[in-house]
This record gives sequence, structure tokens and C-alpha cells, in this order.
Amino acid sequence: MSTLVLDGGLSTHLEALGADLRDELWSARLLLEDPGLIRRVHADYFAAGADVATTASYQASIPGFVRRGMDEAEAARLITLSVELAAQARDEAGHGLVAASVGPYGAYLANGAEYTGDYDLDEDGLLAWHRPRWEILAAAGPDLLAVETIPSCPEARALARLLEETPGVKAWISFSCRDDEHLNDGTPITEAAALFAGNPQVVAVGVNCTAPRFIPGLIARLTELPVVVYPNSGETWDADTRGWTGLTDPIEYGQAAKEWQGIGASLIGGCCRTTPAHIRQVRAHVS
Repeated sequence: MSTLVLDGGLSTHLEALGADLRDELWSARLLLEDPGLIRRVHADYFAAGADVATTASYQASIPGFVRRGMDEAEAARLITLSVELAAQARDEAGHGLVAASVGPYGAYLANGAEYTGDYDLDEDGLLAWHRPRWEILAAAGPDLLAVETIPSCPEARALARLLEETPGVKAWISFSCRDDEHLNDGTPITEAAALFAGNPQVVAVGVNCTAPRFIPGLIARLTELPVVVYPNSGETWDADTRGWTGLTDPIEYGQAAKEWQGIGASLIGGCCRTTPAHIRQVRAHVS
């Protein structure tokens, strides 16, 4: 399998272009207020060398939009719009794929739970919560779903069941991890990845929004499957201040991407706090 270069942090580049994302809806707010800026971010990542645009639906959900006063029909329209914007940028670039972001339940909670897996829903509750957005995104016509930043095994099991319910859908599955062996809730990544092993709908399993220093060890535990990795900068999300704290991992991103490719990753990009400059480095270093 040849290496696919993913995009980088959508919200990071939106903020660099002047967007204020200090809001529970985060980048999804711009689906309502400034969709053209989202399309520009997708275009900038394609120009930087990305093969994939990941949609602005990570924090978009029916309950999240309804909580802001919209009805369900308007919420569904905005979720569909996220795919349309990425597809427009892809068509303008003349190449690439659209991956519809399926963010975790913790993103809706907006309390940092995607970095802990501390949820108030069980597996069945998570299945019911995810299903409406999943169905809307699948119907919008992306090339695949990017099931990302999953911090817990119960949520992974719920999403594995959803995938089985929709046999025509392709997806990558990406976990958020606290070290080089475990999901954020403490589940060994090998246990979580096994839920998706052998499913022909799954194009890759891997890790995102995790510190770069943990990526080599995590890849080593996933070599039986195509591997997707798109770490954050190594900083830590503070849910109270809604900002990133700490220091970035001291790596040269392109060289690191080449290392990740060499030990088994076949889809490589960036997550929070990475930019088009990081993706240009990845493109320059991977074949």
C-alpha cells in the first residue's frame, strides 16, 4: 500500500486565519458562520501536499447543534455541508479523498473527555448517540469515514457495531492514547484494534491526537493492519481554559514521518497544533 498523506489540524489553521474557536462547537461553529473559511483550509492542505481532506464534523452532532437552538433538520444540513465543503476543495485541487470526521462522544461533552474516556454513557448509549451523525455522514458521499480520537474500549465497541450495520461504508479507526501502549482509558491498544481486525470495511487502524513521542511504540503494536498515524504537537489540552499547555515534542516532523513510514505507517498526517507547514514536511519526506 502506498503512503497517503493526510491533512493537519483543521482548527489550528482556522485560528491562524483569524477564526475564534473558543466555543463548545469548536470548528463546527464555522459551518454556520463562515463555511468559506473551512473550504479555504481544506484547499490550503491540498496545496501543501495532502491527499486527504478531513471534514469539519469532528465536533458537529445533532445534540450539539440542537443545544445551540437549531432544529434537527438544520443540524443535519450543517453536518452534510461539512462533506460538501471538503469535496469542493478536493474538486478544485483536482485530486484527493474526503474523509468524514466521526469524533468521539467526548468532543460533544466539550470537557476534555476524549483525553480520558471518562463517559456517562455505556456501550449501548454510545451506539445510540453516534448513530444519527454516522448515518448523515455516510449518506453525504465521502470516500470514507475518519473515526478518530476514540479514547475508550466501550466507544470502540459501539463504533465497531455501527460499522457492521452499514456494510457499504469504509473507515479508518484512530484512537487517542496516553502512552505507547494504552488508550486514554487504559485499554491496551492491541485489544481495541482487535475489534476491527479482519473487517474489510476498515482501511486502517491507528492513533491520532497523541504525543509524537508515543507513535513508534504504538505503530509496533499495530503491524498486522494498515496503520494510520496523525499525532498532535505533544502539548496537552486544558478543558478549563480551552487551550493547549506545555511544550511541543522536539521533533522534525518530516523526519519523524519518514521514520513512522519505515516502521509500518501507511497513512500519515497531523492533528491539533499541526499546520500546512507540517504537511509539506511530511510530503517531502515520504514516498
